[in-house]
Amino acid sequence: MNNPSVPFYVEEFTAPETAILERYFSNTDQPVFAIRGLPEVVKGALFARYSRSPKSVRRLFLDEFTTGSGDAVAAIAEQVDDDGPVGVERAQTLYDRVFTEYGDDSVAQLGGAHLAVEQASNILTKVLEWGRLASYLEQSTRYIFYDHKLGDRYRYHVPNELSTTATRDRYTREIDDLFGVYSRVVDKLVAYYEAMYPRQDGDSSFVWSSTIRAKACDDARGLLPAATTSNVGIFASGQAYEALLLRMAAHPLDEVRWFGDRMLEELRTVIPSFMKRVDVPERGGVWAKYFKDIDAAMTRQAQLFETVPATGPGVDLVEWDPEGERKVAASALYPYVSMSERELRARVADMSEDEIDQVFTAYVGNRSNRRHKPGRGLEETFYRFDIVCDYGIFRDLQRHRMLTLQWQPLSPANGFIVPESVEDVGAAPEWVATMERMAGLYGDLEDEISPQVAQYVIPFAYKVRFTLKLNAREAFHMLELRTQQGGHPGYRAVCQEMHRQIRDVAGHRRIAEAMRFVDHHDYDLARLETERRAAAKRAGLGVEDPSA
Repeated sequence: MNNPSVPFYVEEFTAPETAILERYFSNTDQPVFAIRGLPEVVKGALFARYSRSPKSVRRLFLDEFTTGSGDAVAAIAEQVDDDGPVGVERAQTLYDRVFTEYGDDSVAQLGGAHLAVEQASNILTKVLEWGRLASYLEQSTRYIFYDHKLGDRYRYHVPNELSTTATRDRYTREIDDLFGVYSRVVDKLVAYYEAMYPRQDGDSSFVWSSTIRAKACDDARGLLPAATTSNVGIFASGQAYEALLLRMAAHPLDEVRWFGDRMLEELRTVIPSFMKRVDVPERGGVWAKYFKDIDAAMTRQAQLFETVPATGPGVDLVEWDPEGERKVAASALYPYVSMSERELRARVADMSEDEIDQVFTAYVGNRSNRRHKPGRGLEETFYRFDIVCDYGIFRDLQRHRMLTLQWQPLSPANGFIVPESVEDVGAAPEWVATMERMAGLYGDLEDEISPQVAQYVIPFAYKVRFTLKLNAREAFHMLELRTQQGGHPGYRAVCQEMHRQIRDVAGHRRIAEAMRFVDHHDYDLARLETERRAAAKRAGLGVEDPSA
């Protein structure tokens, strides 16, 4: 890559100043540098001040965020330790003035925190992962067996709303039985797949067993209830956390509100200034009440509509723009021409089909892998799908946070799936009986407590309906990623059908063909090649396979 020398001004610092700066900045003489080892509030306040000062950020730090100046800097430099001579109190004061008094919410985007939320139900995880402006990593049901207890109970949440001892005892008894069925079925599936796909020469025990484990987990996870607990890692800015905590404070489920309180408590140990408004009655309190009022009003409106079980196609493209490809062509050309949007669209409307093809060929380019994405011109057109699939698959697709996605409550209304392998191992009767038993428990909890609480007992095999809207550029990312060979067969099928309908129903042939890494093949043991590649990388690094 060409890297011509670019002249820039080199700011001068004294030796004592440099000693301080080297503690917190990755260099002291380049125009690009990283900030390290500073409290989040200091980084946020430093950048807030940065936007209103002609000084460089390093000079601002020395002048306004260290305790002393001039001759005192030398003394400070000698005292630099793990805590550092940083003006945290001053940073908090500045942050409060800018954020609270002036209402500059963008300041809350300048500091963040990593937070671990463990033993969260699969109802709660969906609440945590709602926001777009955060990063999430969730424990996967594809690689972990849920046949062992955590303490004295299988890994599931018991809601506080269970109002009587009898109800609670029945809930735990039924969920324990459900995990017992899971344990028996997953053992049968492991043996089934081991016999079907014996270990091949060249495959380590770890590669083979990991692949078999993933295949068995994929099929058995339909038995796991929504109460099943998971661990979620989150990285977010103060602004994103504030929005999340306000949503959680307004949520009807006790678990969500309880975890929200714990999250606020812990975030105040690392980014306290970013969390000041959350539970202030006239700020966060009013905001949370607004969400609660809307939820109550819309719940009343929904009572006017009957429940209609899903009977149509699992993937239904319900809305698209017939002129979408020409709008994409105009948007792609816009940065390269000198005319208005209106004039450009009129010109593109008169272009021949061959000319539009040429624009797409130039704009898509030679994609050598799926990470090579065309530009934002593809955001000009969109697709809205109505999808019905099992809750396990929904959980995987829901994590694509750039989408516009809304889902309906979990219930038994849309039926459930029975994997073919479960039938092959003779476990289908127990599977069906279990699903029907949990539907009965759902109905009783719905009547006794609420539909929201009743959701906890619904197994992943039950279907959920959701709407998913995405632009063409996000479709590239999602459909090419989720149809890769190692993906779950369920979400591969959904995304393959989405791709087909973009081509055949919307008629967007050019866009569909540009998604050249959408994989429509079927694979018997999908994870095997992925595990083999991982083993080859480990071997190349001289790392042995971990024990299976």
